[in-house]
Amino acid sequence: MTSKNPGLADLGWTAFFQSQISIDDLSLSLPVRVLAVHRGQLCVAGDGGETMIPSYLHDARSEEEYPTVGDWLLINRDTHRPDRVLQRTSLFKRRAPGTGRRLQLIAANIDTLFIVSSCNQDFNVARLERYLVLAREAGVTPVVVLTKADLTDEPEAYARAARALQRGLLVETVNALEPGDLAGIRAWCGSGQTVALMGSSGVGKSTLINTLTGARALATQAIRDDDDKGRHTTTARSLHRLEEGGWLIDTPGMRELQLTDTAAGVEEVFEDIVLLAKACRFSNCTHEAEPGCAVRAAIEAGTLPPERLARWRKLAAEEAFNTETLAERRARDRSFGKMVKSVLKRKERTRF
Repeated sequence: MTSKNPGLADLGWTAFFQSQISIDDLSLSLPVRVLAVHRGQLCVAGDGGETMIPSYLHDARSEEEYPTVGDWLLINRDTHRPDRVLQRTSLFKRRAPGTGRRLQLIAANIDTLFIVSSCNQDFNVARLERYLVLAREAGVTPVVVLTKADLTDEPEAYARAARALQRGLLVETVNALEPGDLAGIRAWCGSGQTVALMGSSGVGKSTLINTLTGARALATQAIRDDDDKGRHTTTARSLHRLEEGGWLIDTPGMRELQLTDTAAGVEEVFEDIVLLAKACRFSNCTHEAEPGCAVRAAIEAGTLPPERLARWRKLAAEEAFNTETLAERRARDRSFGKMVKSVLKRKERTRF
């Protein structure tokens, strides 16, 4: 390994990870952190510096057991092959785009998630809620960062709309090109801390990273005049060193963010609706036309926007569908098919 990187503590090594390894482990293995994932290879860093190693893990039984950016691994001292992934403090994941059921890992061991949007037509409440669900499910502190505040006359209007999504939500409006404008963000970027940036393409994530790292390591693209949207620039997840001593994981702009295994996160982000639903007269209330529905009463009183109820329903249904295993879905489909056949047989018998 070459001597390029700082020690384990500067990379984010804590007592949580130390408690997972023994003296015998250290006689055979080295702890390293994953800086980037490439096809068939991992860029990792440890006490000895950075190196490239194979990504193959011989005993991995599921997608979640494979290493991703931010993970801590034990690698063989001689071969540098990964032995195991250490237990994570947090994990971001999604269903991979397309019709398959494959799980895609996004990043691990994050302390703070910067959810990046912009003060223009790209600002999207529903998209922010999706990222908030991911953060709450992972147990990570979310901070909404609204970029391009210098390009609007009313940045506070965007900030108010973001704060309304959840009680106590932290929101920062910034001009990412101005280093002095990022003081509120830099407070989360100290030594040993790991932050991640998530947001759609073109919201200014690359510009924000360049300013936070004090470099021009990432290409940036200008905003398109016709729709206020930037162009996609980041194509892979990787760790970047921050001026304050912490680490930042950038993620590509995700056009499709399908939620899975995030039921608790959905409930936390939509806590207001969950609490109202508990006050409904019927426990199985659908919040449509039932008497004594506290959710409908809140909508009629103007304290709950009907759009928020619609977004909650959509995310809850999507999460349940994506979390359901293929075996469970096949069993449900078989059960439904048997029911249909039974009904058709009864109808045939009653015809004669």
